[in-house]
Amino acid sequence: MKINSNEGFGDASLAVAVRRWYGAPPGSLLADIERRLLARFLPDLFGFHIVQLGCHHVEDLLDASRVTHKVRIDLGHTLNADADMHCVEDALPLQANSIDVLLLPHVLEFAHDAHRVLREAERVLIGEGHLVILGFNPWSFFGVRSLLTRWQGRAPWHGRFIGTARVKDWLQLLGFDVLHVERGSYRPPSRSARLNQHLEFMERLGAFCWPLFGNIYVIVARKRVEGLTPLRASWRQRRRLVAASVIEPTTRAPLRAPAGTDHHEH
Repeated sequence: MKINSNEGFGDASLAVAVRRWYGAPPGSLLADIERRLLARFLPDLFGFHIVQLGCHHVEDLLDASRVTHKVRIDLGHTLNADADMHCVEDALPLQANSIDVLLLPHVLEFAHDAHRVLREAERVLIGEGHLVILGFNPWSFFGVRSLLTRWQGRAPWHGRFIGTARVKDWLQLLGFDVLHVERGSYRPPSRSARLNQHLEFMERLGAFCWPLFGNIYVIVARKRVEGLTPLRASWRQRRRLVAASVIEPTTRAPLRAPAGTDHHEH
């Protein structure tokens, strides 16, 4: 599926194309690696609410989290059955200082303004809340593929892959401390199951010989509280999650627009 290079996840076609890519090689192989990477970090991040922004993965990325209240927000109007809410990536219908953990799986690459997405993430996270970012590494086999085929407009290769150094700079400016940076996936992208099997040795070899050039990265950052000792809320106190003007959704039930309402990108 060819995607306009100016489209973000507010366009249903992009979310559908990325989800389809994750359902077949090389996306399916990458999804397994991403879930294993997240499983190293999510179990150690605690709180009341964990939010995943973007439901374009086939697999459930929040399975490894021990946080009880999991919210999955779909970007756009695809009416994804896995989503609890729908919105655009830089205007979350969430209260400020209400989220303990926020997961951004390949959202920055397709956002109209990646820095604005991070500012919105900073707004909704509590002090000492954690931000987890999955990103495509431009200095990798995937990055080379993106450079060579971006003009074709096919997801996910048409995205703007952002390096870890730039993301870390943005996070520091927004008041985050970067705790972990982990990379994974060292095979070149291929649709051939046989070739992918033959190249499996590159996963171990790449992690040892060229660890900085993994196809993906995970960044875990913590929102800094300058000059204050944060008072942790009682576990019996329930923070309000959604903004006052938004109806709080029931878990695992996507919000659907009223009949006759058009789903236009703003």
